[in-house]
Parts: sequence; structure tokens; C-alpha cells
Amino acid sequence: MPDTSALLLDEVAIFQGPHPLVEVNARIAPGDVLTLMGPSGVGKSTLLAQVAGFLSPAFTAHGRIRLGDEDLTRLAPEHRRLGLLFQDPLLFPHLSVAGNLAFGLPAGGRRRARRGRVEAALHDIGLSGFADRDPATLSGGQQARVALMRVLLAEPRAMLLDEPFAKLDAARRDEMRRLVFARIRARGLPTLMVTHDREDAEAAGGRVIELTTSTG
Repeated sequence: MPDTSALLLDEVAIFQGPHPLVEVNARIAPGDVLTLMGPSGVGKSTLLAQVAGFLSPAFTAHGRIRLGDEDLTRLAPEHRRLGLLFQDPLLFPHLSVAGNLAFGLPAGGRRRARRGRVEAALHDIGLSGFADRDPATLSGGQQARVALMRVLLAEPRAMLLDEPFAKLDAARRDEMRRLVFARIRARGLPTLMVTHDREDAEAAGGRVIELTTSTG
């Protein structure tokens, strides 16, 4: 299990040229979800990109991003240990389901132990026996579960969610909300989610920040 600490957005502001796009000042405790809501183009995903470390050069940013005592602001994305979930599961088509999950595991360890972790992960998400399946043969909900578990196997210290339920049908959306937020609470992961769906925010159960600026 990763060490868990609060995720701090200390006066984080994004600018598009000289124009302010969005500003957030917040502390996200372990296991809590902060939801940023607003329509498309309001700056939600741009702020998420800054926290993740891949903000487009078209924007500039101010403020600090901290995870516990560690300053992430200038770290490369791969050193931030943040788990990302997007609208699309982004599974590797050339790998099996097991291969996709194994990709999330930290490097090293014996093959048998790694395989055991993959099998346990599949059991945890109700997909025992799916290890050798082609991801393309899975339903949308099954792909979403594999994507979630691949992120968790990487042992992130915090989570970033970018409209992760938007492309699921209503029934699978409710199921995935329950699964994702239960895992976040169980692992004590501070989480930043952006969405335009109020039901996502209600399911998350944490603080909601409404973004209304029309810039960008």
C-alpha cells in the first residue's frame, strides 16, 4: 500500500496568455474527492493537466502542488506517482488483459508473484478467468474495471479523474462510480475529479467547486 498524504493545490492558477482561465486553492485529505464542475471549455481538464505535469505550452501556471511534504510542481509526470483515469480506458490493444494489468505493476519481482497479483486483481473486480482475453472482446464496463485496476496496481499516492464515467451507459456508470470511490476510500487516496455530471459529484460525496469562467 502506498503512503497516503493530503494533496495540496496552493493558489494554483492557469493562464491562457494574459487571461486567467481558472484558479483553485484546496486541500484534499486522504480518501476524499474534490470535484471540479463546469461546462466544456471552462478549464477543468487544463487544471488537471497541470496537477499531472503535462500542461500544454499554450498555457502558463502559477502556484504550488504538494503531496504531503513533497513539492510536485516541477517534477516530471512519471515521478509524481499520480493515478489517472480518463473517459477512455486506454488499454493496450497488443497486450492481453493480464498484460495490461502487469504493465501497471512496479518493476521487478518474480514472475510467479507478479502473475499472482494480476490474478488477485482480476478476482477483485469480478473478472477471474479473463487474464488471456483480448481487451477488444471486453464490454465497456469490463474495460473500465481493468483500467481502474491497472492504475491501482501502480500504487499511486493520489488519483486524478477526468470524466471517467462519461462514456458508460447508466447502469455501468453507477457500478463504476461505486467501485472507483470505494477503492479510493479504502486506499486513502486524495482524489481530484473533473466532470460536468452532477451525479458524479454526488456519488463522490466530497467538496464541489463550480467553475464558471468562460475564458478558454
